[in-house]
Amino acid sequence: MRSIRLVSGLVALICLMGTISLAEDRTILMASTIGPIDAGIVPALEDQFEKESGIRVRHVGAGTGEALKIAEQGTVDLVLVHAKSLEEKFVAAGYGTERIPFMYNDFVIVGPADDPAGIRGMKSAPTALATIARQQKRFISRGDKSGTHVAELELWSKGGVKPAGDWYVFYEKGREGNGPTLKYTDQQGAYTVIDRATWLSLKAGLRLQVLVEGDEALLNYISLIPINPARFPKVDHGAAMAFISWLTDPDKGQLLVRDFGREKFGEPLFFPNSLDWVRRMKK
Repeated sequence: MRSIRLVSGLVALICLMGTISLAEDRTILMASTIGPIDAGIVPALEDQFEKESGIRVRHVGAGTGEALKIAEQGTVDLVLVHAKSLEEKFVAAGYGTERIPFMYNDFVIVGPADDPAGIRGMKSAPTALATIARQQKRFISRGDKSGTHVAELELWSKGGVKPAGDWYVFYEKGREGNGPTLKYTDQQGAYTVIDRATWLSLKAGLRLQVLVEGDEALLNYISLIPINPARFPKVDHGAAMAFISWLTDPDKGQLLVRDFGREKFGEPLFFPNSLDWVRRMKK
């Protein structure tokens, strides 16, 4: 199954590269986790950067695990992902040069309004998941080694649980992203862990409710990793770093991150997290 997922990602990337090859302008490729794409912030950032720099950025979307597998082929110039443990292995193996803080939001635990597991309002996300497991209430997992799946597994581990059984369900289309997974969870009247941006984007059409939030363990940090030009000489490292510099600039990409979603949802979908932004906020 993992091989099938990787092949599908590579096929999408090859099609994207075929389209880009027709363009005369300088273009870089980014493998990005799906959530920020679906939320609309990735296209917004790409478009604004192109307007200011003339450099085009095009992306292929995949779960973090699959995005990093694609990047291991040297066919993209940078990645945007959110699974620290996978990112560190990727850099340590020499595929990427460094992990660069970019932005964050958080995960929430959602479930049916009648909350049969009784987790509503719990302050500890791992304890809430352990409660769901103890009562064997239906839980939907992406099960695809995406950043969301990795974060979910880390929460189970912190709660001292290895989820297994009929109550714990891998969504067969989980690799398609958080949106489809959230909708399926709603159809099943089950629980799941989902990022807040996806929740805000889709909640109007759902019966689920946010039951647990605010735990520091639910923070969702998103990083940028430039591909290592020493390993893959054909990558456009200079353009990739220009994009990364723009994304992490407190007066450019970080401002767009700060304001994205406020007008539509009344609150931001993501928060700036570049080192320069953090230093400025501390002054």
